[in-house]
Amino acid sequence: MQPQQENPEKKEVNKSEVVEKLQQLGQTNVPQMSQDSKIHCLTIVGQIEGHVQLPPQNKTTKYEHVIPQIVAIEQNPNIEGLLVILNTVGGDVEAGLAISEMLASLSKPTVSIVLGGGHSIGVPIAVSTDYSFIARTATMTIHPVRLTGLVIGVPQTFEYLDKMQERVVQFVVQHSNISEEKFKELMFSKGNLTRDIGTNVVGSDAVEYGLIDEVGGVGEAIRKLNELIEQHGQLKEGNQLLQ
Repeated sequence: MQPQQENPEKKEVNKSEVVEKLQQLGQTNVPQMSQDSKIHCLTIVGQIEGHVQLPPQNKTTKYEHVIPQIVAIEQNPNIEGLLVILNTVGGDVEAGLAISEMLASLSKPTVSIVLGGGHSIGVPIAVSTDYSFIARTATMTIHPVRLTGLVIGVPQTFEYLDKMQERVVQFVVQHSNISEEKFKELMFSKGNLTRDIGTNVVGSDAVEYGLIDEVGGVGEAIRKLNELIEQHGQLKEGNQLLQ
């Protein structure tokens, strides 16, 4: 038998795919999700970019990229659950709240996990899912809404920031087990952060305060999401039988 000749065009395509992965992701082989996988993974990393474009050297998550993904997740019948992985320093408040509201309104089961950090506007994103996890060494910085490096010169600007801050507070309180009083206490604490107002909450402390549901990693998060997917499926079947 003659050895099968490899198609040179196919070889060239494979080579270009490897080069593209190396350039974009810094690795030559990217594990692919199984065709039978019912879980979609959404990553929120770096700084959340909103209406203002950040410098190219910044690692960013662009909200105009995330929002269509969330819509597609809701519409895709093959996706039964969403895993949100956060390692973010925060960013644009309105963009972060928009992402949070969309995640909270999904009809499918959702689980979040904070790895490394879920700071600032990352806090409402972390609590927007049905169940939340935080790694033992991960941190969450809670602080007031502010304009970085700018002096507030008019009362109207302060009122706008105050109302925006209240939206953040109410969202977090409604989607977690922390009380409004405790969250504001952490937000306005003066002794926790050097030269700044706010609190840096670590792993188990976030669970103790009721901000996050459980300390755990990716394995625990996926197990919980599969459990929620199964419960969601049973509920749908029950509703269909009643109709």
